[in-house]
Amino acid sequence: MKIDLSKIVFGGASLSGSGGGYGTGDINSNEAFELLDSCLESGIRMFDTAPIYGYGRSEEILGEFSKNQRSSIKIITKGGIGWHDNKRVDLSNSPKNIEKMLHESIFRLGDTYIDYYLIHYPDPNVDIRYSLEILLNAKEQGKILNIGLSNTNQSEIDLASSICDIALVQNECNLFKNDFKNLAPAQFVSMGWGTFDKGILTGRTKPGRQFDKSDFRAWAPWWKKSDWKDRAKAVADFTQGRENVDIKKLALNYSLGSIDYSICGFKNKRDLEDISHIELMASAEINTLAGEFRDGL
Repeated sequence: MKIDLSKIVFGGASLSGSGGGYGTGDINSNEAFELLDSCLESGIRMFDTAPIYGYGRSEEILGEFSKNQRSSIKIITKGGIGWHDNKRVDLSNSPKNIEKMLHESIFRLGDTYIDYYLIHYPDPNVDIRYSLEILLNAKEQGKILNIGLSNTNQSEIDLASSICDIALVQNECNLFKNDFKNLAPAQFVSMGWGTFDKGILTGRTKPGRQFDKSDFRAWAPWWKKSDWKDRAKAVADFTQGRENVDIKKLALNYSLGSIDYSICGFKNKRDLEDISHIELMASAEINTLAGEFRDGL
């Protein structure tokens, strides 16, 4: 049995193209629309984006695509992380900024409402309850249908739940790191990002690979300073001598076995086709192989 693609969420960072920002490489508008059409045809119905992806370019592309597909898809976007004028990342969950970013996203998406609007990242300087009061008001006005949190923790979820219902939580979930393990069972939908850890868990992101100038992996200081090469080596070491183990298959099965939905950042139709051919694995096999993988870290 193949993976259920209705459990896959399209990751919109791949739409950024030459817009730069937190994007994953060159892609023109025609290629982006063809990719989105293919995702829809394959059964994918949820599309994730954020203003930080391509300085808003991802939202613009998704908004243009959704004009004739709106009733068939659900759009997720976020607020709190944007860009300073000097193109440095700006994190602020102040009520004023959240309201401003919400209206900007609605404008770029060319729509009147957003299906899921998330606080992108905790802000140590702002009580999450003040931010959510803005979103609750927007929900009452019909501008957003559901409120959620991203990159969150139990403390923030508890505070947020005192203000409104939290419909969706997005956290990192992959073979290296599963942030849902630190959360108490709850009634929100769980959605994991980093399913393939920036391509490392496909075996394609490894030392020596050349990235487009518009790909954050070519220039981002935090990426260069991270331990991504160590993680790539861990994948190479694990797969060596295991000819029957497909690391991409294991990574996706692990993610979907842990949460409700997995975000995947397809760059082209070939990536989508690769995912569509992945077969479901038995839980016992996933647990055994995932355990062996983590033992090697």
